[in-house]
Amino acid sequence: MSLRVAEVLPVGPLACNCGIVVDEESGLAAVVDPGDEAGRVLDALGRAGAHAATLLHTHAHFDHVAASGAVHRATNAPIRLHADDRFLYDILREQGRLFGFRFDDPEPPGAPLADGEAVAVGASAIRVIHTPGHSPGSVCFLADGDSPVLFSGDTLFRESIGRTDLWGGSFPAIERSIRERLYGLPDSLRVIPGHGEETTIGWEKRRNPFVRAEVP
Repeated sequence: MSLRVAEVLPVGPLACNCGIVVDEESGLAAVVDPGDEAGRVLDALGRAGAHAATLLHTHAHFDHVAASGAVHRATNAPIRLHADDRFLYDILREQGRLFGFRFDDPEPPGAPLADGEAVAVGASAIRVIHTPGHSPGSVCFLADGDSPVLFSGDTLFRESIGRTDLWGGSFPAIERSIRERLYGLPDSLRVIPGHGEETTIGWEKRRNPFVRAEVP
């Protein structure tokens, strides 16, 4: 496979990390978490010389989905999220009002993401890892290839984890997701979280104060 992360751009007032992941052979791309500033996202696709094949969402909080409709209308790429977060996606306007923002009703999403699904991006694929806890339908995306990378959404941050006090959040669930679904991945794996700076799995296993790996 020939996937590469062409660009990661923080978008919106909460600086959600939006990723442009391109299949080199086909020029098709996955847009991960187009949370705001659709024009900047489309410009990033242009800089990468890529066409969006799919819009992938780690979860459906407003700062990760607010620009999905505009990017979908511009590219016709399907909007994909886990079924357990569909209720959050459907109340985008209500989420916005709660935090002082105004959003239009969202565009209908495409087929829901499933745990273990390999989402095709040209000749390559991005694997879906269901990691509930920050929200019921939170997922991470593993883009394999010569330089693999994990988009961890708001499940795992550099030396932190996602908050669990919003709709359907659960600390036991997020702790289990990180220990059982993420910490078994290679220590060297590059991790791009939903906000903030990058990290690696190995760093978080040693340094994350909320969920450290068990020491044998």
